[in-house]
Amino acid sequence: MKENKIIEQLMLQCPDNASVQLGIGDDCAVLKPGERDQLVCADMLMEGVHFIVDAHNIEKIGHKALAVNLSDIAAMGGEARSAYICLALPRSRAESRFIDRLYSGFAQLAQKFQVAIAGGDTNIWEGPLVISVTVVGVVHQKGAITRRGAQVGDVIMVTGALGGSIEGHHLDFIPKLTEARALMDGYTLHSMIDISDGLGKDLRDICRQSGVAACLEADRLPLREPLHTMMRADALRHALADGEDFELCFTLSEKEAERLEAQGDIPCQRIGRIIEGEGLYWGQGLQKEEPIHTHGYEH
Repeated sequence: MKENKIIEQLMLQCPDNASVQLGIGDDCAVLKPGERDQLVCADMLMEGVHFIVDAHNIEKIGHKALAVNLSDIAAMGGEARSAYICLALPRSRAESRFIDRLYSGFAQLAQKFQVAIAGGDTNIWEGPLVISVTVVGVVHQKGAITRRGAQVGDVIMVTGALGGSIEGHHLDFIPKLTEARALMDGYTLHSMIDISDGLGKDLRDICRQSGVAACLEADRLPLREPLHTMMRADALRHALADGEDFELCFTLSEKEAERLEAQGDIPCQRIGRIIEGEGLYWGQGLQKEEPIHTHGYEH
């Protein structure tokens, strides 16, 4: 399929919005300047690593490729505005129906969150399918929330269950943009990250960048259903290490955590505390009992 035909086909499918003055079809997109700082993130997904074309639904592959980027925007407490999709298409799949289904996955998620698909690039080669997506967004009115602000005494919370994502969650999860916006609107957060590489690694990133440690309560960790039949120790290891949960992990003061729990308007679970030191520990409150050695996915 020729590049011009692909572009014409994509222009019919891709959603637009007011932040984009000029989208697909020219050398560059033209974006309207905004009053808030911009967020930019990019992720590359590769066949055989992040998905298997012959085993996975093609629309879900497109969905995931955009969703992982939207999850990064959510982790900063921001709002996604536009997306740019670059494809390395296998020659054997460079045909209309395959591209339609792939872009259907992109477009449905983009429409859900009013994100414009405003450009990108497509090449055909003899290798596997590679999808690189860049998303541009804006920070919340309060500014960006980062990994660097966790404070000793903070409560650690997550927005949903962990582990077992290989059973399908990693392909069809909904990025937590709505939850992130509600948290930013209603509460004062100190730090936040999306759990892409596993809680054992991503929470360590918050701790390392904030100069603190974390104490987790094993009985509080919410486990995804595939882990319920495992021995408790194995289930906890999967919850820490499996990755691709794409839940938000955030820290906030005890007072704010109590207010959030009392309101009950944003599903989330208290899982531990920020303490002095470095690393992760099992324990209760601010009292650490034993170190956690489990990490997550290393690229």
